[in-house]
Amino acid sequence: MKNIKVSLKDNSYKIISGSGVLRKLGARLKKLKIGSDAYIITNSYLKSKFGRILEKSLQDFGFTFCFKLVPDTEKSKSLSQTAKILSDITAYDQKKKIFIVAFGGGVIGDLAGFTASIYRRGTPYIQVPTTLLAQVDSSIGGKTAVDLEQGKNLAGTFYQPRLVLSDIDFLKSLPRRQLVSALAEVIKYAVIKDPGLFIYLEKNMGKIIAKDSGCLEFIVARCAAIKADIVSRDEKEELGLRTILNFGHTLGHAIEAAGSFKTYNHGEAIGLGMLCSCGISRKLGLLSPDDLKRIEVLIRRAGLPKRVKRVDFKKIINAHYHDKKFIGAKNKFVLASGIGRVMIKENIPLELIIEALRERF
Repeated sequence: MKNIKVSLKDNSYKIISGSGVLRKLGARLKKLKIGSDAYIITNSYLKSKFGRILEKSLQDFGFTFCFKLVPDTEKSKSLSQTAKILSDITAYDQKKKIFIVAFGGGVIGDLAGFTASIYRRGTPYIQVPTTLLAQVDSSIGGKTAVDLEQGKNLAGTFYQPRLVLSDIDFLKSLPRRQLVSALAEVIKYAVIKDPGLFIYLEKNMGKIIAKDSGCLEFIVARCAAIKADIVSRDEKEELGLRTILNFGHTLGHAIEAAGSFKTYNHGEAIGLGMLCSCGISRKLGLLSPDDLKRIEVLIRRAGLPKRVKRVDFKKIINAHYHDKKFIGAKNKFVLASGIGRVMIKENIPLELIIEALRERF
């Protein structure tokens, strides 16, 4: 079991990862003293497969609970779904001391965190991420959001959880596409911050895809530690350090949105976005041909797409203008300058963006 701290003064919390840690949730919550009544946001599949373990862990330590089931789709990250949950939680919250549990992947984590941040101007919540993508990335750092029609994550808040508990056992039942999708974010961490992790991925990609427990425990803990360090030093992206976590996301989110969140899932789109950013980096002379090749090969070996298909090119360009990193008319890209090194560049010419994107069609 790994124990990692996100150091944010009064908002500090721990990330606990390892095999079987869900059974220890009740004991952890008892020590946190965040409430006595759990409002658990999840989906029907997770409730049926893992709900009994969660229930027993809570019951053993005297917690009451109720489940709120939401559809397992990106469309659940919406203002309309948030309104439904707020109505339901208000009815449940009668003479109780509630806290919210995000029990699921990135969609549920974002939805639950956003709801927690606005209900009663802030209700304690915890993250119990059940996918690799959520365990290595979205459950950590306090970014919560829902999507608007114009783009992804446009309505959101910074609101830190009180605990992140990542049970590696969840990952054994992940469909292959979900596992592969998450590897885009794992590769992201290696490119932006950790050449040693990159080498580890090059050597162990086959075992990771085969869901080797040791490999999964290593990459979850390593990525969580990298993000915890970055968030601890730049919680609200005010110093520019946290911005590097958006490597591949500017065009990745645009690809995802242009495909109506159906053609590509988040990780697949981010993988394509990273390739586009690397293409821009190479054209600016920031990234060597050898490093570009290593990144391309690793993304291919992970099983992620290398080409954009079935998405309109112009829709991607239009969608990228809604990226939150735009400052007025100026864009902002995170670009690779080597494996383990990135930099932030503003005002990248549109022609260069178009050229890099076309290379992926």
